[in-house]
Amino acid sequence: MITIQNTVEAAIDKVWDFWTLPEHITKWNTPSPDWHTPYAENDLRIGGRFKSTMAAKDGSMSFDFAGEYTLVEKNKAIAYTIDDGRKVKIIFTETTNGVDVTEHFDPETINPEEMQRGGWQAILDSFKRYTESN
Repeated sequence: MITIQNTVEAAIDKVWDFWTLPEHITKWNTPSPDWHTPYAENDLRIGGRFKSTMAAKDGSMSFDFAGEYTLVEKNKAIAYTIDDGRKVKIIFTETTNGVDVTEHFDPETINPEEMQRGGWQAILDSFKRYTESN
């Protein structure tokens, strides 16, 4: 299990909405400026499915990230199983400094864990920047 974390200086309702609404997901779900998420859908309920498409802006590569929710506790926690069987849990904790967003995820077996940690952390950092500036 890999864990990443960041504190977002915003109200919990805003953090939750920006994390879960497709119109926001397409704005922040990127590890670097040369990638983007042109498509996102989200059925936020236990048994509901989500899907987003992440693509290189130069058109050289893209992939879908999809799965099914196993836990949805508004403003508190989300858990899901990615279509490849890996598990993910995100915990939202209100603090005096904003909202701590902590993600725990099973690593895949193709890329080194440090690379995966760095990529997921970069996306979480992008979420923080987007949420705090909008």
